Amino acid sequence: MTALVTGGTRGIGHAVVEELAGFGARVHTCSRDETELNRCLQDWMQKGFQVTGSVSDVSSREGREKLMDSVCAVFGAKLNILINNVGTNIRKATVEYTAEEFSTIMATNVESSYHLCQLAHPLLKSSGMGSIVFISSVGGVVALSNMAVYGASKGAINQMTKNLACEWAKDNIRSNSVAPWIIVEVEQLSSPSSAE
Repeated sequence: MTALVTGGTRGIGHAVVEELAGFGARVHTCSRDETELNRCLQDWMQKGFQVTGSVSDVSSREGREKLMDSVCAVFGAKLNILINNVGTNIRKATVEYTAEEFSTIMATNVESSYHLCQLAHPLLKSSGMGSIVFISSVGGVVALSNMAVYGASKGAINQMTKNLACEWAKDNIRSNSVAPWIIVEVEQLSSPSSAE
């Protein structure tokens, strides 16, 4: 199996990379931070995992196209799994959001996932059995304080998941979303300041 996991150097993305690679999948991931990406790639290589990576900013259209060019080259134009993991949030009262902040959240959380699905479709279809997993949020299902725009973006992801599941079933591509609660890095839990 081959898999693309966006934002695979931290949090949920990092855990998904390790889980898939642990099952023997060949994984490609991306990060905006080259140093962080190289550190993770070195660690995965020492663990015997088959993981490659690209420095990419998937919040931009050009970054997504560049990433998919890399994936196509690495996996020979076939992809089994796409994990749309990249996301962002700005917590504030609804009346305080600027137009730029609204656009940033929607572009990063919704537009990037949508465009990556479009770009990945031919690769997923040619694999004969493709799977898309969106990392959504409980914020896309229930109302949370100071998270109206984030919640709307994750709600859109949940609806996109349903639509793609129906539309792309004929191409043997499954579409699912996972809606976790807040994720805290292990390092944060073990730091002295978080022990209070």
